[in-house]
Amino acid sequence: MEIVWQTPANPPEPHDYVFRNGKRYVRPYYFEFISHVKNRWAGKTIVDLFSEEFKGRPYNYYVSAVNCGRLQVDGEMVHAGYVLQRSQKISHFLHRHEPPVFAEAVQILQDETDVLTVCKPASVPVHPCGQYRKNTVVGILQAENGLAPVFPVHRLDRLVSGLLIFAKNAERAEKFRQEIEAGLIKKEYIAKVVGTFPEGEKIVDANVNYNAREGRSTVEVCDGSSKPIEGKTACTKFERIATDGKHSIVLCKPVTGRTHQIRVHLQYTGHPIANDAFYLTKDVPPRSSKRKAKEMDAPSPDESLPLDSSRNGDDEALTDEEFEFALDPMCTNCPNLAPIGYDEDEEGLWLHCVCYTGPDWSYKCPYPSWATLA
Repeated sequence: MEIVWQTPANPPEPHDYVFRNGKRYVRPYYFEFISHVKNRWAGKTIVDLFSEEFKGRPYNYYVSAVNCGRLQVDGEMVHAGYVLQRSQKISHFLHRHEPPVFAEAVQILQDETDVLTVCKPASVPVHPCGQYRKNTVVGILQAENGLAPVFPVHRLDRLVSGLLIFAKNAERAEKFRQEIEAGLIKKEYIAKVVGTFPEGEKIVDANVNYNAREGRSTVEVCDGSSKPIEGKTACTKFERIATDGKHSIVLCKPVTGRTHQIRVHLQYTGHPIANDAFYLTKDVPPRSSKRKAKEMDAPSPDESLPLDSSRNGDDEALTDEEFEFALDPMCTNCPNLAPIGYDEDEEGLWLHCVCYTGPDWSYKCPYPSWATLA
């Protein structure tokens, strides 16, 4: 089997996707990751660097990857003890498995000359990031609708659904950027929260401090002590739309745009989003603990797939429709479609973007099914 290595220049195509049990999967593919040696990486061996920084694969995978040329420096093969220098180019050629997302379509709402609006499904990232490249709104629009390039005007967290606006050219994107920086754009979301949210407008004016390592935000308010407030200023306006006593549908109008602002401000009111595991309580295990648990569950070098050529067989693609892709003898994720550590039980947040309004324009998105209370 001849291996064709993809790079970011290779566009997603319709046949890249596999739909199964309500999920959209991406057929695993060979991909070249390119990075450059940072100052803090210099002086480490290439194997030590990857085993410390990228712990999703066992140590002996990286040894084998160096020895067979799947880890290269400045386009050349090196030995496992090679010591890296600042700014060198590292290429990692691997069999890439992307996490699945919900199979719900990316619905096009408005397709204008220089603006495109869509309804983003929950679980789908806006643009390539981390483990996601083809399973993104940008990738799906390109593969299924031939829409490229498009420039996201704003972002939505991966588990948030709703209105997403794209500019079709750099000039329109720049105009949107200027309007956002000038504070001329108003945003509206709806959320399904715990309990009976109070009537009338409720304004939360409380700083938000985002901890990137733990992946969550906290609210900080002045309590009269000398302890400095580290978070950024944040303000959100809330208004109840409906309630059944158990849950409430709340209109959320963020004045600022901090990470997880609506989610953590709703927690601060005592009415967190009803299915938001991160903010339902203050006792959620931090991301670092979950990461460590996943590392403990990951296969050890002795349990992982063989890292030599003894498993190459005839390099035939599996004909079983359950798989629909060729196994790679070095891949630590094969024979599964999803990568190791993927959370199969995740669900979309009950938080949905419904409207963006500017000086001379307004775009809206329909309400989701969960926004109706029985």
